Amino acid sequence: MTVLDYLGPALAGLVFIALMSRVPMPARQRFNAVFVGGAGAAYLSGGGFGPWELAYVVPATAVAYLGLRDIRWIGVAWAMHTGWDVVHHLYGNPLWPFVASSSHGCAIMDAVIAVWFLLGAPTSFRAEAAVSSSLTPST
Repeated sequence: MTVLDYLGPALAGLVFIALMSRVPMPARQRFNAVFVGGAGAAYLSGGGFGPWELAYVVPATAVAYLGLRDIRWIGVAWAMHTGWDVVHHLYGNPLWPFVASSSHGCAIMDAVIAVWFLLGAPTSFRAEAAVSSSLTPST
């Protein structure tokens, strides 16, 4: 493993956060609840654990669904996905068969994303948020 095997995924997580910060609430929450639910199925086609892959997908889908009510559940779902990535890195098949460290990288990226959602997925562009709120008519 090289430094890039750690920095690249962490930076990718930050880019994901920067892009998702641009999506207004509640669309951000809804989209990401569905997105993390779909990410739970990433290993179904060849993760190496056969039917045991469902042992992760079923609870991950339920937690992603809870993310429709509270955005912090999306963080829990990403944290669960981080754990599943680590299991695949150590014992299963990599997410991308042509990149041996892909599950390792996915775990790092997912952990960065999980922390952001556990913090409530705050908007990272303060200036944009200020401009956006000043354009919204007050009642």
